[in-house]
Amino acid sequence: MKTYLRILNFARPFADFVPLYLLYTVLGIIFGIANFSLVIPLLNVLFDIVKLEPISAPPAFSLTLDFVSGTFNYYFQQVLAAQGKMGVLGFVCGVIVVSVFFSNLFRYLSLRLVARVRARVIRNMRATLYQNVTRLPLGFFSSTRKGDIMSRFTNDVQEVEVSVINTLQSVVREPLTIIGYFIVLFSMSVKLTLFTLILLPISGGLIAGVSKRLRQHAKMSQSTLGHMLSVIEETLGGMRVIKAFNAEPYVTEKFHEQNEQYTKTQRRIDNTRDLASPFSEFAGVMVVAGLLYYGGSLVLGGEAGLGAAAFITYIILFSQILVPAKALSSSFSNIQRGLVAGERVLSIIDTEPTIKDKPGAETLPAFRGEIEFRNVGFSYGGENARNVLEEINLTVAKGKTVALVGPSGGGKSTLADLVPRFYDPTAGQILIDGHDLRDCTVHSVREQMGIVTQESILFNDTIFNNIRFNKHDATEAEVMEAAKIANAHEFIVASPEGYNTFIGDRGARLSGGQRQRLSIARAILRNPPILILDEATSALDTESEKLVQEALTRLMANRTSIVIAHRLSTVQHADEIVVIQHGRIVERGTHDALSARPDGLYARLSRMQGNPALA
Repeated sequence: MKTYLRILNFARPFADFVPLYLLYTVLGIIFGIANFSLVIPLLNVLFDIVKLEPISAPPAFSLTLDFVSGTFNYYFQQVLAAQGKMGVLGFVCGVIVVSVFFSNLFRYLSLRLVARVRARVIRNMRATLYQNVTRLPLGFFSSTRKGDIMSRFTNDVQEVEVSVINTLQSVVREPLTIIGYFIVLFSMSVKLTLFTLILLPISGGLIAGVSKRLRQHAKMSQSTLGHMLSVIEETLGGMRVIKAFNAEPYVTEKFHEQNEQYTKTQRRIDNTRDLASPFSEFAGVMVVAGLLYYGGSLVLGGEAGLGAAAFITYIILFSQILVPAKALSSSFSNIQRGLVAGERVLSIIDTEPTIKDKPGAETLPAFRGEIEFRNVGFSYGGENARNVLEEINLTVAKGKTVALVGPSGGGKSTLADLVPRFYDPTAGQILIDGHDLRDCTVHSVREQMGIVTQESILFNDTIFNNIRFNKHDATEAEVMEAAKIANAHEFIVASPEGYNTFIGDRGARLSGGQRQRLSIARAILRNPPILILDEATSALDTESEKLVQEALTRLMANRTSIVIAHRLSTVQHADEIVVIQHGRIVERGTHDALSARPDGLYARLSRMQGNPALA
């Protein structure tokens, strides 16, 4: 119930639809019950047992059943006296037609409101989910399958719509309908109605047991679907490697395992869900049969207080309770899978970002002096987690270039990721001009930084929009100038549609060097005072590397730069080279100073890259 109410919270403000929806629903129920209540006078006319006490005037208005029945009986007598039994028969049929019309009219209006609520809930839920996903730290995505996240955006949200929101009308309308029918039934015979109330909870309890089993199967189904989508996402992303290794049978078998498990779980869900409706119908018929036997014996014994026509109408009215009761039991069965899907969506929405602004966070002033790492330590957390960085003390002065080098896994990229607050240090401080970054807003910190990574992250859009990414006020001339500085203008104008050329998913239509130069152009256009380059040329061929390195040199001019590199030749002109091994700074200095230490790690790495025989 808690999950259901949280899902409905996405429909706020409730005042937009709840009062009107309840009005339409209640009016629809009233006119629906009136259809069957008119069976009594209809049967009385057909069986020639019209016996009514004379009514001289219609009753005074009041919201009671007596007012409705009194008004009907008054006009019934008027028509009977003026037109006879055939006139009364036509009058009753006409009232039934009018009642059915208004019953369905108000039902249609309530359905229109539910459609509006459904669209609002799904829109708000998906928007909230997307917004929260973009706020989550990078660590979340390294430990969560992308396919599973996609499943929550698509299948889980769709399941919420189908299983939860589409049953909203049943959850609200059917209980009100049942209550309305029972009010009428109690007014007709208290004894018979109490008898039915003894039998109904028994079947209700059995149906609740079926719903509980459905919920268990639904949890397994949604989890399996998430794993299957992850396999699909990995297959599509790694198709080149799969084909190169002739691994099609391997990945196909991996997919078939998940697909088969999902199919089995889905079959269990369908079997259990399909059991709910016939079972509830059978239980309802059993109750009606018991009511017929018990009520019939009272009528035959003269103890029921009901005539034949009234008793038949009572049975008809009670049988109509089975329709909303069956719909309600089916809704509770169908809703279980939607609630599980809702819990999966809400679990992402409820995940608090670990990197966020603290209360009263200040805006980081414009960069003027230096970046300082003061006794910085970092661990990714979790049980038995080791420290990735320990006791890092480093100062990067404005306008200087500091290169981070060393063996893979030493912590270079992690150290660079701490500057734009992709992560926060678990020990020590990172300060910019004396301001602890954790005391500043994340937006103001990242606003002063530009990042170019080894993997060029581009979007399925035009070249122009990729360069202008999130800088909507940039002019065409500014975009072109940035492309020229990045050595990208020539290949762009040679493209089929120039700057308006679509580059495909993740820039698949471009070469590695072209993608990297677009990333650099994007950073140039942003014009940040602090620049972070993470292996920006390591995956390129010699010619592309030369072009990209020229672009980087222009980009780094008059900027404070932190450069991560494996190819030491690209950082020889850095103002300071910092060698990191096992999370610690083991050497630091200029290229010449470090090369002069023959037993040092930097000199050894330099000899290995220059001439392996000398290592």
